[in-house]
Amino acid sequence: MLQTDSELFNLKRKVQQYEEVLQNTQQYREAWKAETRERIQMILQRMLDATGFGARVEHRADIENLEAMVLTLGQSKSGMYQQVSEDVQRHLIKHNGSLVYQQLFNGKIIVLINYPFIENYGQPRPPKTIAIYRPEELKEPYFLRHVEEFLQEITNWEDYDDDEPNKRIGFQLNFGANGGEAPE
Repeated sequence: MLQTDSELFNLKRKVQQYEEVLQNTQQYREAWKAETRERIQMILQRMLDATGFGARVEHRADIENLEAMVLTLGQSKSGMYQQVSEDVQRHLIKHNGSLVYQQLFNGKIIVLINYPFIENYGQPRPPKTIAIYRPEELKEPYFLRHVEEFLQEITNWEDYDDDEPNKRIGFQLNFGANGGEAPE
């Protein structure tokens, strides 16, 4: 039985909404390529230059329309190593954390904090999502707040101690609370 126009009104509205969302995805992707990507890079680099913060901005473009601009602190020796033999040491690599502005599948931009972690030393903490923006919503004052939050989070990770029992550094320790082996 064929439906009347009034009965199909809601369905037509949903179809229009779906088509709008698809069109928005294309517009957001075009905006990323035309201006957003470079704008993010410029603002972050300007902040680094003004503060002397020892990070760098990287453009990651492994997959088309899933690109990212990353404020990264890079990698370094953790200061911990395994003595393999008398002359050889295997250093544990520390990933120092990053602030990520990445395109989502729908062209919106997710802002994430990747916490520092040390390879082969427990499990890395999952990234923290700060926000998701349409390209036009990503205003310059937000970048300052994002970088401040990033610095606070990585500072807390680096300054971990047992003075605050609920403060966690983001991974399961390999040792128990008394300094011995963790129970199995």
